Formats: sequence, C-alpha cells, structure tokens
Amino acid sequence: MDKFVIEGGRPLRGEVRCSGSKNSALPILAATLLCDGECVIRGVPRLRDVDTLLAILGELGAETRREENGDIVTRVVDLEPVTARYELVSTMRASFCVLGPLVGRRRRARVSLPGGCVIGIRPVDLHIRGLRALGADVRIDAGYIVAEAPRLRGTEIYLGGQFGSTVTGTGNVLMAAVLAEGRTVIDNVACEPEVQDLARFLVATGARIEGIGTHRLVVDGVKTLHGVEWTVIPDRIEAGTFLLAGAITRGAVTVTGCLTEHVSSLLATLREIGVRVESAPTQCRVEAGAGFRPLHVTTLPYPGFPTDLQAQMMALLCLGDGISVVTERIYPDRFMHVAELNRMGADIRKEGSTALIHGVDALSGAKVMASDLRASAALVIAGLAAGGETEVQRVYHIDRGYDRIVEKLTGLGACMERVDDKKLVASATDSEG
Repeated sequence: MDKFVIEGGRPLRGEVRCSGSKNSALPILAATLLCDGECVIRGVPRLRDVDTLLAILGELGAETRREENGDIVTRVVDLEPVTARYELVSTMRASFCVLGPLVGRRRRARVSLPGGCVIGIRPVDLHIRGLRALGADVRIDAGYIVAEAPRLRGTEIYLGGQFGSTVTGTGNVLMAAVLAEGRTVIDNVACEPEVQDLARFLVATGARIEGIGTHRLVVDGVKTLHGVEWTVIPDRIEAGTFLLAGAITRGAVTVTGCLTEHVSSLLATLREIGVRVESAPTQCRVEAGAGFRPLHVTTLPYPGFPTDLQAQMMALLCLGDGISVVTERIYPDRFMHVAELNRMGADIRKEGSTALIHGVDALSGAKVMASDLRASAALVIAGLAAGGETEVQRVYHIDRGYDRIVEKLTGLGACMERVDDKKLVASATDSEG
C-alpha cells in the first residue's frame, strides 16, 4: 500500500494549474446515460473515482474511452442493463448518481446503496422522496435501491432535509425529471457550482430547465436528449487545498485555471486571518506572513464555507494565534482528522459538531493515517508545514479526488514522494538474505 513521505518546513512558491472538478465530472458522466448519440466530456481529471464510474457506465450499456488529450467519450449502446453493483458503488458515494438517469430513461433501476468516505451518516431519503413524487415505485431490497416507473409525471417536490439541501439528491431528481411528462418544480435544491454545471450540461443536451443557480428549479420534460461536447468547471476544492497549502507553509502560491467566484468564502476567510490574497476571475494568489489570527468558521451550503475544505482549514488553524472554532453544519461527524492532527502536535478538542483549536507554535512530523479524501489532504498540508518527516498512510483516499497531487506540490517546491510499502518491505527482506 502506497504512502506519502513528506519532509516539511519548506515554503511553497510558484504557480499550479487547477484540474477539472471531480464533483462536476462524475454526475455529468452519469447524465450521459440519458443521451442519444455521442458525448464528449472535457476537463475530466484522472482520478480513481472517475475510473470507477466509467466501469459502472460500462456495465450499464455505455461505451466509454479516454482520448490521449484526456477527453472522455461516451455512447449508450444497450438500454437493458439497470444494475449498478455493490462492488463498485460501495467504493464511492458519487456513483449513486446513476440512479436518476436510469429511472429517467429506462424507467427502472437497481442501484446499490452508496459507500465512500467515512464522514458520518449521509442518508438517501431525499433521493427516494423525489423519485416517488415523480411516480416511481421505490423500495430497498438486500442493500439495493430498486426503482420502477412505467411513467414519470411532473410534480412539485420539496428537497429539504435535516441538514439542508442535498447535492447528489438534487442531481438524481433533476436527471429523472428532465424526461418526465409535464412540468416539475423542485424547491430547496442545492445550488453548488457542480449542480449548476450539471444543469447547464443537461440544457445543452436539450433539456428545459429554469432557475439554475437558485434554490428552485423548474423543469419542463422533453422526450429525448442528444449528445454534446462539454467542458467541466474547475475543481474549487482542489484550488482551495493548494491555496491553503501555500498559506500554511508561509509561502506564496498562485492557482490558475480556477473560478475565483467559486472560492470566495475561502478567500474571505483567509483575508480574515491575515493572509494576503490577490484574485482575478480565473486565478488566485496567497502570500502568508508570520502568524494567523484566530477564527470562528462554520461550514454551510454554497456559497458558504465548504465542508470539503473544513479539514484543510483546520490544519492551518492549528498554527494560528489563540483559540479558533470550527463548526461542521453539513456532516457533523466529519472530524476523523482531529486525532491524526493531534498526533502531529496540534491541540484540538472536539465537542459535538464543533472543534476547539488552540494554536501551537509548530507541528512535528509523525506517522499518520488518512481516513477519508479531505482528511488526507489536511494531513498532507499539515506535513508540508511540520518540522521533520511525516508519513501519510492509506493515500488511496487522496487518489480519489486529487489529480497528480505529488507532481503538483513538488512543482511548488515541496519535498514529497510516493512510496510503495510493499517494495520497501521486499527490499529490506532481500538485503537481510
């Protein structure tokens, strides 16, 4: 199993280009199941999650290929398969987004309940509520969502839940509604940039959707959708991670190819703690000095502070002056990184959905274990700032969401490498023999 070995204490400097958005590419690729003809999706990052979804699409009757330039081409050739297997869906939650397209176009689906990162309970009740409102018969059978809908009819749907709107649920219900009969009005939808990108992709294929970017979508059903060429938006979470890496190492990092409006809450937060921020529409630059002011930050749906940057922000606040408070409103159990940051010398105490962070003068390198995708990123950037050597184990998590992260960070001056533990063990055994 691979691990990252990081020699910390070096300020990151230079430019890094943002990849396409994972959280945009995955539902858009799933949405190609709705289309007649060929779709060409550009800007798709090279990630394990993308490979998993392409495998699922292949089993659902789609031919897919990645061109040399990175574009992914899809074409549906068989409308009969409707089962998305546990062995694939259980590895990432985003693969559950094939449910809506299957119900919408094929009128039946059998999709495993989702897996993914261990960040707390993430129910699918809103997905089920929306599909049932459209006329689908939905039940859970042996760990699978089974949905049948001889006919889908437009209706009014409210997608409010305990923790607000649902990003994946919005996508699933929207993808089912675009081929339903009549008008569907979906209230309290998520309005994250990735949801907007999916909706605009669907409009490009022939769907009729109004209200994109608001909490109310109005969908007038059409009979068919056609293939298109589409470029996914830049990954705002990757951009934010690199900006935080530059700040925590007291460096100067410019992220290009991003959309600044999508990271506005992070930029405001960085300015608040004393980081110098410069921005243009498609690039951001951070430069950090000696200290960081304490901060109270709460994760909220877009355009609030993103939950997917909470762990990375916490790593930075470990080196702040005074006491900072981080409250998690999206996934209240998303604090698996706290214990590992404390192993590196941080002083964090969790109380319910809130973490109290007492700033320390320095972090020290240690062996730490990644528990999920964003926790992995937090441990990496903490290691970049820590004194001595940090080993981050279980880095397969980070491979799910960051395209060539070692290459990009070393390009900024990081001393970091990926090491295969098996090869190290084999080498040690050979030398002993």
